[in-house]
Amino acid sequence: MREDFLHYLWKYKKAHLFDLKTTTGDPISVISVGTHNHNAGPDFFNAQLKIGNQLWAGNIEIHVNATDWFVHNHETDAAYDNVILHIVWEGETALYRKDNTIIPTLILKKYVPEALLSNYYNLFVKNNKWINCEKEFKTVDVFSLTNCLERLYFERLERKAVQIDTVLQQSKNDWEAVLFKLLSKSFGLNINGDAFFSIANSFEFSIFRKLQSNQFQLEALLFGQSGLLKTTEQNTYFTALKKEYAFLKQKFSLSNEGILSVQFFRLRPPNFPSIRLSQLANVYYSTQNLFSKIIETHTINDFYNLFLVAASEFWDTHYTFNTTSKKRQKKLTKAFVDLLLINCIIPIKFSYAKYKGTHIDETILRLVQSIPSEHNAIIKKYNSLKAVSKTALDSQALLELKTNYCDNNKCLQCTIGNVVLTK
Repeated sequence: MREDFLHYLWKYKKAHLFDLKTTTGDPISVISVGTHNHNAGPDFFNAQLKIGNQLWAGNIEIHVNATDWFVHNHETDAAYDNVILHIVWEGETALYRKDNTIIPTLILKKYVPEALLSNYYNLFVKNNKWINCEKEFKTVDVFSLTNCLERLYFERLERKAVQIDTVLQQSKNDWEAVLFKLLSKSFGLNINGDAFFSIANSFEFSIFRKLQSNQFQLEALLFGQSGLLKTTEQNTYFTALKKEYAFLKQKFSLSNEGILSVQFFRLRPPNFPSIRLSQLANVYYSTQNLFSKIIETHTINDFYNLFLVAASEFWDTHYTFNTTSKKRQKKLTKAFVDLLLINCIIPIKFSYAKYKGTHIDETILRLVQSIPSEHNAIIKKYNSLKAVSKTALDSQALLELKTNYCDNNKCLQCTIGNVVLTK
C-alpha cells in the first residue's frame, strides 16, 4: 500500500465517507476534506469535520501505518499541533497533542470498496508490464482519452514554456534571438541539437542579424563556428568560406570556446550538419523578421510556404565538402517542417502568447492537430495497445504520458489511471 493512494481516496472521496468512525467509536461527518498540501507539513489543510458532537476545523495527516507518526517525529513538530484527524491504513496507536487531548484516528481500510482496491492492486502489480495499465488501456473510453491527451499536451507546452523563459532571460528578452537559438537546436535534431544550440549561443544574435542580407556570410559564420572549416579541403566554395570566416572572426571577435562538436555518425545524408546549417542560413536569408512572420502565421500550409527553402547551390551536388553526389536540390521537406513546428515553433508561439498575456489555445490546437502523428517506439507501442495517435497532439501527449506519468507510476494523477481504478 502506498500513501499517495490514501491521499487519493480521501481527496476524491473514493472511500465510503458517509459512515465513518474513529478507533474509539466516535462518528465522523466530513464537511470538507481540506486542501491537499504537497509541501512540508500535514497532508491536508483546513479540513472541516464533525467528530461526535464536536465541530472541528484544522489539518489532517495520513500514514500507511499508525506508528509512522512517531517514525516521522511528528510528536515533536509544532506544525502538527493543529491536526484534527490521523488517517491510517492500518494499526491503532494513541496520539496526544501537547495539551494531552487525544488526536482521533480513522482506519481507512475498512471503508474502501473491494472493487476499487482490487483495481488498485492490479494496476500496480508489475509482471513485466510496459506501463501499469497495459491490459486496461484499450478499454478506456474515447471521451476520457481525448480529454486526457489534450490536457497532457498543454502540460508539455507549459513545461517547455519554462525552458523558453530561461532562454529569453539569457537573451535579454530578445524574442528573435530566442527563436534563432531554439530553431538552430531543432535543425540539429536529436544527434546535433545540443551542438547547434551551442553554435547559436556562441555569438550575439545582433551579429547574425547584421549579416542576414548576405547568404554567403551567414553560411561562413555558421560553418566556421561549427568547426567544419578546420579541414583543408580543396574546392573553391570551401576556400572562399574559410577566407570569409577568418574575416568575420576577426571583425566580430568570435570565439569557438564551449561549442560542441557536430556529428555525422548515425545520420542519413539529408540530416548531415553541413546540409542543415546551410538550410538554416537560407531560412534567415530568405525571410526578414522571421519571428514576426511566425507569430502572424497560423495554418500548416502557410508554414510550409514560409519554410520553402533549400541549401545553397553547392550542396545540390554534395553532402559534405569533400565528396560529390548525384545532383538534387536539398529542400526542407514537409516532414522536417512538421518537426520544427512540433519542437520549436508551436512552443514559442504558446510561450510568446503567455508573455503577452493573450490566449491562443484554440489556434494552437488547430495547428497541432493538422500535423500528422510522430512515429517512434513509444508511439508505436501505445498504438499497439489502442489505435490512439493520429495527430501531433496525440503523439506529443503520449510522450508526456509515458515519461512523466507512466515511468514514474503517477497513475493516481492520471485521467487514464483514474478511469481504470474506478471502472
